[in-house]
Amino acid sequence: MESKFGNYLEDFNVGDTIQHALSKTIFESDNNLFSLLTMNHHPVHLNNDFVKGHQHGQILVVGTLVFSLAVGITVGDISGKAIANLEYESIKHLNPVFINDTIYVRTKILDKRESKSKSDRGIIYVESIAYNQDGIDVLSFRRKVLIPKKP
Repeated sequence: MESKFGNYLEDFNVGDTIQHALSKTIFESDNNLFSLLTMNHHPVHLNNDFVKGHQHGQILVVGTLVFSLAVGITVGDISGKAIANLEYESIKHLNPVFINDTIYVRTKILDKRESKSKSDRGIIYVESIAYNQDGIDVLSFRRKVLIPKKP
């Protein structure tokens, strides 16, 4: 028996919201490694002394790490069977994310349509919102994903 990972085009219904089961607490080591991997050495992400005089007074998690985690959290439900991610748009950082915040994500299905060129697939258009342990929205983005139909 095959395990369920991802969904087919027919499984998505416009207007539905998916509360993703996965979540992730962001540790200092996650933020440090991501900063090193992406060469983002801004002191607001890495320097406790620097951030004492900054607006938030504490280390800020790199925004693209939050975005990457939010996308990853959605994969099992949204793009697990995807043929391709076609587009990401309207990425918005809504509130700061700090070390030890836990990220959760919900996704709303905004639209879906069949492919104009191939009858075995279609495109879903979704908006995902990441929020922290206090229920505060921290990031949103929209994307279009090419999804196969059921065989």
